[in-house]
Amino acid sequence: MTEHPFTHHQLFNLKLETLETRILDHYQETQDGTTTVKLILALQVRHQLGAKEFALVLKDLVRHLFLRTKATRTMKHFFYYFKDYFETSELRKLGLKLFPIKKFVEKATALLSSQIAKFLPNEEAIP
Repeated sequence: MTEHPFTHHQLFNLKLETLETRILDHYQETQDGTTTVKLILALQVRHQLGAKEFALVLKDLVRHLFLRTKATRTMKHFFYYFKDYFETSELRKLGLKLFPIKKFVEKATALLSSQIAKFLPNEEAIP
């Protein structure tokens, strides 16, 4: 992982255009999706603190990182903070991409429960 390219002062004081340019340049130079996701998350915090122009900041880059690059632990950890960047169908696909084991367990549990329910009388059915 590369060194963090911004100070907290820069993240919370530079103009949107400057930050977008620098973050894009940083990603193009390093291809470090982990740091890039964290930087964009910091800009989302800035938006929540009142900087309305930071809504859906760097949407194209976020979509590229989540849809076209290998899933990282950071992407899995912060995925739900970026749900507004995607359509509903894309969110479902991303959920499968980022959390394949969780989805497999949910499907296997549902299938097993339905199979067990066939053999139990109605009053003993598993919820």
